[in-house]
Amino acid sequence: MDTARTYNDVVVRQFAVMTVVWGVVGMFVGVVIAAQLMFPELNFDLPWTTYSRLRPLHTNAVIFAFGGSGLFAASYYVVQRTCHVPLFAPGLASFTFWGWNLVIVLAAVTLPLGYTQGKEYAELAWPIDVLIAVVWIAYGVVFFGTLARRRIRHIYVANWFFASYIITIAVLHIVNSLAIPVTLGLSYPLYAGIVDAMVQWWYGHNAVGFFLTAGFLGIMYYFVPKQAGRPVYSYRLSVVHFWALIATYMWAGPHHLHDTSLPDWAQSLGMVFSLVLFAP
Repeated sequence: MDTARTYNDVVVRQFAVMTVVWGVVGMFVGVVIAAQLMFPELNFDLPWTTYSRLRPLHTNAVIFAFGGSGLFAASYYVVQRTCHVPLFAPGLASFTFWGWNLVIVLAAVTLPLGYTQGKEYAELAWPIDVLIAVVWIAYGVVFFGTLARRRIRHIYVANWFFASYIITIAVLHIVNSLAIPVTLGLSYPLYAGIVDAMVQWWYGHNAVGFFLTAGFLGIMYYFVPKQAGRPVYSYRLSVVHFWALIATYMWAGPHHLHDTSLPDWAQSLGMVFSLVLFAP
């Protein structure tokens, strides 16, 4: 095989293995907290094992540890094969693996201990938020560096979805996590009141919209045709799908804040764009 076409699958395998590991761990915690709702004595009268502390551990583990590891693995695998080049900056790619798993371990320690910002899907203490931002930016450098070196002029649609999710999650995480540190475990959000709520659900909704939707659509657009042994039906429609999703999903966050002090126009905007999402 041509040296330039020798793909870096070490980091892909590492993330794939941890996808399974964190999937088992995250879903086990989910079973435990589901059982606690039926049998409260399973809290064992310990503060670290209460539902309120294990629930954010479960959501972070399933979304960011399990789902995130799968997205790292798939995007690194797909971008190499659709660009016909190995990963850009393999050392940085390795850093994203170890850095992301360090984030997960820190979350598994701090959340049961009660260190939380109290913001759904964004509970982690500010030092961990900083580490997430560093790892994510490194991820973007690896992905877009690989894309820039591609041997094929055309950018395959899966990479459009991966690119959009990487950029959007970076913006969402950094903006929503802006805070004034007080101690290592305590910080105050830069925003207050309903503005804080709006920024949080702009983030929280689009963590689903881009982390759990756009990223996984990127996986679908590569592996479904690959397994079927046929090209994507109507590539033009896939591009329409991309822009329809990107243009509408970002606006739907206010539907988490109906009947609150958020201005009615913003609530209505979120509701309308949520319905428009039927289209993509």
